[in-house]
Amino acid sequence: MNTPSFDLPIARGRTAEVFAWDEQHILKLFHDWFSLEDIEYEFKIAKAVHASGVKSPAVKEIVQVNGRNGLVYERIHGETMFALLKRRPWRVFHLGTLLAQYHFQMHTCNFDAEVPVLKDKLRNRLKRAKALLGPIQPRLLDALGPLSAGNKVCHGDFHPGNILLANDSAMVIDWIDASRGNPLADVARTSVLALGAASTFGSGMKLFIKLFHAAYLKEYFRLSPAGKEEYRKWIPIVAGARLDENIPELKTWLLEQARA
Repeated sequence: MNTPSFDLPIARGRTAEVFAWDEQHILKLFHDWFSLEDIEYEFKIAKAVHASGVKSPAVKEIVQVNGRNGLVYERIHGETMFALLKRRPWRVFHLGTLLAQYHFQMHTCNFDAEVPVLKDKLRNRLKRAKALLGPIQPRLLDALGPLSAGNKVCHGDFHPGNILLANDSAMVIDWIDASRGNPLADVARTSVLALGAASTFGSGMKLFIKLFHAAYLKEYFRLSPAGKEEYRKWIPIVAGARLDENIPELKTWLLEQARA
């Protein structure tokens, strides 16, 4: 493999920059403050996800370039669903339907690797969420108890920005929050991400996001009709757990969902 050009990254994120490595690979080069231990964890998760049968880029190796640590991934030539939505907003219903199909495909895959259990992650986040005052926290923990843990691949951050579209196919990226769990909890997480974001916008964008989300839910529960009632039980739990992320502009909305 050749050393990539550092003139311009393909993408920038909070923890890393992405560069073209060669025609078949990209380099996710992490910032100096991001620990090698966390990079090794992402490497392990990405390998396990790909091995499970989920459509995701294969991770190749951990490298060091110019004193920074990075991961070499299979290169997917395409654009994110989020970028396509911005360019072609009239495709909102079609893309919402596609998002559900990709999510459902993921949820058919068993996760046999040593990865976090989603139900345990939610329980720990509920316990840490300082905004859950009074009786809300114990009620949510009680509601979580009887729900099925599951053993399917769950993404934890499944939204249009993490779907790469290329030649009528798609790859799911950014697996750092992946876990083994109940697909309906993962669907609830996507709903909380979407509707929480909608709550921060004005009427036009709010309506657009809600239409996209409605198309996504309609298709997901067409494919999995038995899960809709249990999905509703996960919403307040997932919303309460998201309060642990301390996002000020979402606090009021998340508390309303957690109390529901």
